[in-house]
Amino acid sequence: MILTQLPAAFEAARPVLETIEAAGYEAYFVGGCVRDTILGKPLHDVDIATSAFPAEVKGLFKRTVDTGIEHGTVMILDHGNGYETTTFRTESGYQDFRRPDQVTFVRSLKEDLKRRDFTINALAMKTTGEVIDLFDGLSDLKAGVLRAVGVAEDRFHEDALRMMRAVRFASQLDFKIEPATLQAVTDNAALLTKIAVERTRVEWEKLLLGQTPVRGLNALLSTGLYQYMPLMADQRAALERLVALPAWQLTTVESAWTLLCWLTQRRSVASVRQFLKVWKTSNDLITHVTAAVVALAALQANGQLTSQENFDTGLDALTTANQVATVLGFGQSQAKLAAVYAALPIHDKHELAINGGDLLKHQLVTPGPAMGQVLAACLRAVITGQVSNEPAKLLDFARMVADSKNN
Repeated sequence: MILTQLPAAFEAARPVLETIEAAGYEAYFVGGCVRDTILGKPLHDVDIATSAFPAEVKGLFKRTVDTGIEHGTVMILDHGNGYETTTFRTESGYQDFRRPDQVTFVRSLKEDLKRRDFTINALAMKTTGEVIDLFDGLSDLKAGVLRAVGVAEDRFHEDALRMMRAVRFASQLDFKIEPATLQAVTDNAALLTKIAVERTRVEWEKLLLGQTPVRGLNALLSTGLYQYMPLMADQRAALERLVALPAWQLTTVESAWTLLCWLTQRRSVASVRQFLKVWKTSNDLITHVTAAVVALAALQANGQLTSQENFDTGLDALTTANQVATVLGFGQSQAKLAAVYAALPIHDKHELAINGGDLLKHQLVTPGPAMGQVLAACLRAVITGQVSNEPAKLLDFARMVADSKNN
C-alpha cells in the first residue's frame, strides 16, 4: 500500500527522516500514526523508528533531548517541533511484566516490529507513503480485527498493560478482538495487578470515552480483566448495567467517572473521594466528580436543583451531571439548566459584596468562628434571593444574624 495524501504532520517531519536516511540509515514512521492515517483518523503524535543508534542520531542533529536514552529514544527538535525517534530494538527478560530487563539495539526493522503489541500497530511507513506490513496488519485493519503480533501470551507477559490496551482499542476503534488474543487476555488477566494504577487508569478512561465503549466493556467482562482493576472486582453487575444502557457515548473524563461512581453505588462525598483516590486521579477531578454526583442525585430526585445546589455545583460539574443524567434517562434541557445557573445573583463566594474586614470595621463580630458563620449566612441569603448583593443591605442582614447569635 502507498498512501498518496499524507497529513501535514508527516510532511513537517519529512526532513528529519531524510536527514537520517542521507547518513546511510533507515528511518520510518511507525505505529499509531500510520494506523490512524490509514483509518482516516486525526493524528496525535508522529513517531519515528530508525536503524541509527542513539549516539548516531544525536550526531546528525543540532538539538536533541534524551527522553528515554536507555531504551533508545531521542527527541529531535526541529523547527519548533519535537519528534521522538527510537532505535530499532529487541527486548527480553520481563520479570515484572512491565519493563524489559534488557534492551538490545539492532539494525533490523523486522526485529523491532515483532516486539510490538498488535498487528495494526506494527506498521511502518516510508517518507514516500509506502506502508511496510510484515505481520498482516493491513488485513486486520480492513477487517476491523485486533490481533497480537506473534504469540499473544508472550506479548502480554512483556507488558501486561497490553491487555487493557486490547479492550481499549476495541472501544476506540470499534474492532473485534480475535479469539486467540482474547483467550490470552482471559488466561493472563491477573497480571494486570503488576501494572501501576496510573497506567491502567489511562487505558480505562480511553475505553469509556471510545466510539463503541460497549465493545470494550464486553471484552473486559468476558475475560474477567475487570476483576484486577482497582476496586472493581465485585462490580460485575455495575458494568453489566453500563453495557445495558441505551446507546451512549461520553465526551469527558469527568463524565466517565461520574457515571461509574453512580453505577457502582458510590453516591456520598466520602465514597466518591475514596474511590477516585484509589484510582489516583487528580484533586481537581475528584472535586469536579464529587460535585457532579451530588447534583446527579438532586436531578434524579427533583428534576432540578435549588439555587444553593446550583451554586455549590458550578456550571462545569452541572454540565457533567446532566450529561450523565441524559445517559441514565433523566437528563434535562442543558440550555435551561445553564440559563438557571446564569440567573444566580453570584457564582462565586468572592463576589459577595462584603467580607470579614467589613464585619470587623462595623464591629459586627470579632475574629473567630462567628465571622465565618455570619459570612456563610450572608452568602446563602444572597444565593437564595433573600437579600440583594449590596453592601448596605448585607451589613444590615449580617447585624441581624450576629445579634441572633449573641442572644
